Amino acid sequence: MKVYFLGTGTSQGIPVIGSHHSVCLSDNPKDKRLRVAIWISWDDFSYVIDCGPDFRQQMLVSKCQKVDGILFTHEHSDHTAGIDDIRPFNYKQGVMPIFAHKRVIENLNKRFDYIFQTENKYPGAPSVSINEVINNQPFLIGNKTVIPIDGMHGNLQVFGYRIDDFAYLTDIKTVENSEIEKLKGLKVLVINALREEPHHSHFNLEEALNFIHLLQPEKTYLTHISHLLGFHDEVQQKLPKNVFLAYDNLAITI
Repeated sequence: MKVYFLGTGTSQGIPVIGSHHSVCLSDNPKDKRLRVAIWISWDDFSYVIDCGPDFRQQMLVSKCQKVDGILFTHEHSDHTAGIDDIRPFNYKQGVMPIFAHKRVIENLNKRFDYIFQTENKYPGAPSVSINEVINNQPFLIGNKTVIPIDGMHGNLQVFGYRIDDFAYLTDIKTVENSEIEKLKGLKVLVINALREEPHHSHFNLEEALNFIHLLQPEKTYLTHISHLLGFHDEVQQKLPKNVFLAYDNLAITI
């Protein structure tokens, strides 16, 4: 299975508009981060997790030709605002399956009602088929089983996803022990690490490293990164040998 990091930044992306922070002014491509999302592919299957406002750009840069479905972690705009840009895939492939918590589906229906309406629908609007994700109920994408991982983003429930020995969790602040059990024996974990200072709804770096120590995956990649974490190359030098700072357009094979 191939995992391609479409974006690794926080909600504003890096550089932040109008910011004079040194990381935002960096010339290192690894310090430039679009909103967080990944593309996973294996055999002839291709799925993305989240589609934020940079989705169109991410699809063009990655040269992704096909998306068989979208898994949503939660409803925040940096994870969902690009849903209108699925239209080219609709034109080539037909209706796009989406997978999300019932609350997220209801939120998308409210914000993008023209996508979900069934009567008098505009002919050029995107089309989706809805698949509700329920905790403790694994589901299939292609020929692989997905295990939902229930977590909390401050006071908001979010889903992470485990596929084989790979797990992707973003915007996580707390995870119950019952969910942690679902994450044992991973080859690769992707987890958010916003910055060094504590945050009310995201892991900071220390919390992310403590979570990694608890799970003991073979490798971990940090994502959903703020400019306040620091320069990519400097942060990487401080990390344990099996922990890596992800960056946009990084591709790994599991």
